[in-house]
Amino acid sequence: MFKGFKDFILRGNVIELAIAVVIGSAFTALVTAFTNNIINPVIAAAGGMNADGLGFKIWENNPATLVNIGAVLTALVTFVITAAVVYFIFVAPMNKINSLVKDRLSTEEPEEEPLPADTALLAEIRDLLKDAAAARNAGQVSDLDPDLDSDRIR
Repeated sequence: MFKGFKDFILRGNVIELAIAVVIGSAFTALVTAFTNNIINPVIAAAGGMNADGLGFKIWENNPATLVNIGAVLTALVTFVITAAVVYFIFVAPMNKINSLVKDRLSTEEPEEEPLPADTALLAEIRDLLKDAAAARNAGQVSDLDPDLDSDRIR
């Protein structure tokens, strides 16, 4: 029972998934720090001295009615940065590798094994019979015509 679990855990895909989760968590922290410490101050500066940045309140006396456009812009910037890094670091190189492997596999032609002697002989007989039938249908005389001399057929 534990052997199957051990095989499952040690399989490459599970290990790669665990590594991806750890790297994703670290990268999320990096992007969050970037947006909180660099992007948010720029958005707040564009919105004025208010700490809410580009936000506004629908009802001035009710803080729950705050429409925080700055937070939406921050989330958008975080998403774009994350998507760009994932694409250029992981997706684009993997697509290139897959394309190269596919091209290499398509250009390598497998060597054709020669047919066994009996199969080659049967294929040759088949081809001769096809030619004779086609010639008979076209009204031509062929090497396999029974009216010919038996010396010609060998």
